[in-house]
Amino acid sequence: MAQYSRLEVIKVMQETGMVPLFYHPDVELGKNVLKACYEGGARLMEFTARGDFAFEVFSELNKFAIKELPGMIMGVGSITDAAAASMFMQMGANFIVTPSLREDIAKVCNRRKVLWSPGCGSLTEINKAEELGCEIVKLFPGSTYGPGFVKAIKGPQPWTSIMPTGGVSTEKDNLEAWFSAGVTCVGMGSKLISKEILNKGDFEGLKTKVKETLELIQSIR
Repeated sequence: MAQYSRLEVIKVMQETGMVPLFYHPDVELGKNVLKACYEGGARLMEFTARGDFAFEVFSELNKFAIKELPGMIMGVGSITDAAAASMFMQMGANFIVTPSLREDIAKVCNRRKVLWSPGCGSLTEINKAEELGCEIVKLFPGSTYGPGFVKAIKGPQPWTSIMPTGGVSTEKDNLEAWFSAGVTCVGMGSKLISKEILNKGDFEGLKTKVKETLELIQSIR
């Protein structure tokens, strides 16, 4: 069962401006990544459930977060059907992120009052998501649409909250472009938690990178 309400999750997304994305089958490595992000100031983590037995890894990481990292909000991404969403919510997922808009996922998340963020790529999809109760829309893949798309959407629909994933990096120019366009927060995966960091086990370096990126986002805002 979720430890945080969807209103609490939304607030943290708005305040911090960044959701780190991460997946690895090694639980201990995952704990180190989670701890480094937490110590760097991140209070959200989207576990992208893409591998075999990913539910087992998430379960262990969420237990670790609840016990050792107070205030760390764990969610799950890459969810493609309602059954998977339900399973991860039973293991305590505080938010669900999907690559596409699916009404079946909206229903099971809304029933449990868990935040869900569907991947959308058009104004029609965004409107449909909002009609289904979506608070923060995931723009995916962000690299395909860019900040200009966000700015265009925010013109007629200033109430729409958008989180781009893909095409977001830690560089100042990139972040300035997204936040100037009006995004609520950004999802950041390999540009933040790189393969090099994971291969070297440079968790202190990851901590520093997370801290600097969050500070940069606050200064841009």
